[in-house]
Amino acid sequence: MSRSITGAASSLPRRPTPPRRVAVTAAAVTATALGLTGFVGGTAFAGTAAHGSQGSHGQSASAASTPVVTRAALDPSLVTGRGATVGFAEQEAENAATNGTVIGTGTAAYTLPAEASGRKAVSLTPGQYVEFTLPSAANAITVRYSIPDAPNGGGITAPLNVSVNGQHNSTLTLTSQYAWLYNQYPFSNDPNAGLLQPDWWITECSCVPDQTTPTPVINTPFRPNHFYDEQRLLLGRTYKAGDKIRLAVPAGSDASATVIDLLDSQLVAAPHVDLLAANVLLFGADPTGRRDSADAIDKAIAFAKKTHLKVYIPPGTYQVNRHIIVDNVTIEGAGSWYTIIKGHQVTLSTPAPDGSIHTGVGFYGKDASAGGSTNVHLSGFAIEGDVRERIDTDQVNGIGGSLSNSTIDGLYIQHTKVGIWLDGPMTNLKITNNQIADQIADGINFHTGVTNSVISNNFIRNTGDDSIALWSEKTEDANNTIDHNTVQTPVLANGIAVYGGTDNTISNNLIADPIREGSAIQVGSRFGSEAFTGNLWITDNTTVRAGTYELNWNIGLGAIWFYALEKNIDANIQVTGDNFLDNTYNAIMLVTDFPVKDQFSITNVHFKDIKVDGTGTSVVSARSAGGATFQNVVARNVGAVGVNNCGSFNFTSAGSEFALTDLGGNTGGGTTGPWLAPWELPNTITCDDRPAVVVPPAPSPW
Repeated sequence: MSRSITGAASSLPRRPTPPRRVAVTAAAVTATALGLTGFVGGTAFAGTAAHGSQGSHGQSASAASTPVVTRAALDPSLVTGRGATVGFAEQEAENAATNGTVIGTGTAAYTLPAEASGRKAVSLTPGQYVEFTLPSAANAITVRYSIPDAPNGGGITAPLNVSVNGQHNSTLTLTSQYAWLYNQYPFSNDPNAGLLQPDWWITECSCVPDQTTPTPVINTPFRPNHFYDEQRLLLGRTYKAGDKIRLAVPAGSDASATVIDLLDSQLVAAPHVDLLAANVLLFGADPTGRRDSADAIDKAIAFAKKTHLKVYIPPGTYQVNRHIIVDNVTIEGAGSWYTIIKGHQVTLSTPAPDGSIHTGVGFYGKDASAGGSTNVHLSGFAIEGDVRERIDTDQVNGIGGSLSNSTIDGLYIQHTKVGIWLDGPMTNLKITNNQIADQIADGINFHTGVTNSVISNNFIRNTGDDSIALWSEKTEDANNTIDHNTVQTPVLANGIAVYGGTDNTISNNLIADPIREGSAIQVGSRFGSEAFTGNLWITDNTTVRAGTYELNWNIGLGAIWFYALEKNIDANIQVTGDNFLDNTYNAIMLVTDFPVKDQFSITNVHFKDIKVDGTGTSVVSARSAGGATFQNVVARNVGAVGVNNCGSFNFTSAGSEFALTDLGGNTGGGTTGPWLAPWELPNTITCDDRPAVVVPPAPSPW
């Protein structure tokens, strides 16, 4: 796909969207320029950050004896009522006792601080540690970390000792085999590879390489990203509040630097037992993981359907290397910490009709073209895949197919391509109380005609594409609700994205630390989606450290951004009660792409009862024709002029083509005065896409 700059802005990339490939660039600055040199293959990380400082030593043990519990690296009081209710306590490593080095704050793409929760982490060399004080009783921990890649890619392993109160508990074997992608979409595991798409626009040289003579030299490793992974550990007994968990890198570790981002601690309940169910052990399943258990699980499902029983999978690790097809069945495990369904990615002898060249562990409903599946209920187990590369035609997702009148509850899904990717038409699915981590692509995607369904109280971290998406390709997604979810550190694309559809609701979510080519919330007419019709309600959400830099356009995005690329956006869109905190650039952005700026517009968007606490640049950036209304939008710590209004770049004598309507109560601002000043209304041209960035102070109570 050829990339070029036309006029004031280049075309944004098309988002990679499984299972069908959609071309995309992932343009950004080089790893060398951003201080990631040396971490691939093994020397200690020493980088630079886009904002703030890095390299400070951590707290002393006495300074960190009182645990600092956060949500999305913030004081929990700042996000009360927003996001998922989870069973664990989050503690950022930079707030713990350590003799290592705090890295960050940094927002520059392709650096370790930028992909860390809160944009900070702690780097440990062999012999160093970070120590957390438990805030409450716990018998299990999750560690989010990064270790270097192998010099030629493919990852390494390295030990991390876990001690409690000075007594060695166990040793985790960390791995970078599921991290470290490079290059342009669809990315490479080879840090030494040349350009994958030599005809795509490259920000680093402001060129299309195959149209440049001589072809520019691209430093390798080129655009390293997706650095972090996580591991869970049952401690074997319950420890009390005040006990100390020390993570220490032993001498002789193959990892020259071990970066610890955070620790989640929790008290996991005893295993769930169901004696009145079809137990997979009775059908030959192997809980040790040595033998493949797929056929045994199939037999248990067949028996349960005949006898109207549930299927029960007791504690253990069960090897499954293909799809388990589910329809009219309930499958429950002992809990996601106890029942692990784990599989390898397997190369197919011939490609499947849908284009897949691999299969892997996953629970799939029947395809919608075959009628789909119904009355499927999955709960209480983990799905752990082995996906290390992005191939969009591959069906290697944790949950797939079409599932109507069904529930997915209490699962932990890791290392698959997409955690849950559903292809409709389908209706009445509830996805609740799940954790999805470390995906190559999306976390959850409702694709094509998904209706009357709910995504609620899920925790999603470290996805390689949109963490939650409604994609109305060919058929509208309608009457769906995305409510009270927590999204952290999506590496590529957005926290929550809505591409077309009607009467959908995005409410009470907490979205933190989007990293590149996306932001916290996107409303987009793109990817061949159907038009927005009816209503879209975006209510009572909180975004944190969003409004990231768009590396193809070389401008800052909004924490929430509207993008009219293929059609007008003119449905009734109500953005009400949302809080946009610590925005790296803008809080709100409304934009069309330059080649279609005179074809499509954004209208009928209404902002009400909004709080904006900190922007690196403006509160509103308008790069489109159309208009929006604003009522009771309160802003403080605004870094630049309140409104950047370029309209559609025609700069007519009548003013900008984008009109702002002041319905009253719009107060606050920054050093330049009120954010919505009278002279900016209704459509004064105030076009400055690249003002000086003023790093806002940390969010605080209103």
